[in-house]
Amino acid sequence: MTLQELMQRAGVWRAGELPPRATRPSGFPALDQTLPGGGWPRTGLTEILSSTFGIGALRLVLPELARLSQQGHWIILVNPPHIPYSPALLDEGVDLSRLLIVDLPTKVQSAETEILWAYEQALRFEDCAAALLWLDDAPSLHMRRLQLAAETGATWGVVFRPVRFSSQPSPAVLRLKLDACPVPSVPAGDLLPHKVDVTVLKARGASNGASCRVTM
Repeated sequence: MTLQELMQRAGVWRAGELPPRATRPSGFPALDQTLPGGGWPRTGLTEILSSTFGIGALRLVLPELARLSQQGHWIILVNPPHIPYSPALLDEGVDLSRLLIVDLPTKVQSAETEILWAYEQALRFEDCAAALLWLDDAPSLHMRRLQLAAETGATWGVVFRPVRFSSQPSPAVLRLKLDACPVPSVPAGDLLPHKVDVTVLKARGASNGASCRVTM
């Protein structure tokens, strides 16, 4: 009996062999063609790992956040590195009246524990459709708690982390790596579209390593 046959007989499946989760379009056709199911998972954790700070990771999820907020759902941001620029969010269609920012003081004792607790509560909040977290390192047990909270609350959780954590195991249903695209030389004053390369590190119903270039 082969390993594959043994795994199937025991009811064990690789992530890429499972059917994709229910999804929503991301707003970026190239990304939808790459993601299993054609878009963002409706629930569970999505982990976005960036090679460079300020690469545009938040911009990647803004179309979906705008759609959810316009439908009257709450969007909760926990521990953002900077307070989001309101005019830019409005330009993207985000309803600011449905946006809640949880900004914990940096001098709070056991700040990491407080941040993770606040995010878990956001994921379990009944009226929250999407909860975003900016996180550095975190114990695997805490990440599993967050994944469970996202499933229990039927919430789309998005966790932004540095790319150095890409080698660590993660319970997230989707993991993406973002890399900046080379910027060609252009005359002064000319503006180029912002582009990032997106690589799928982990996804249910897809093979790891699929990639695309997204223009934002």
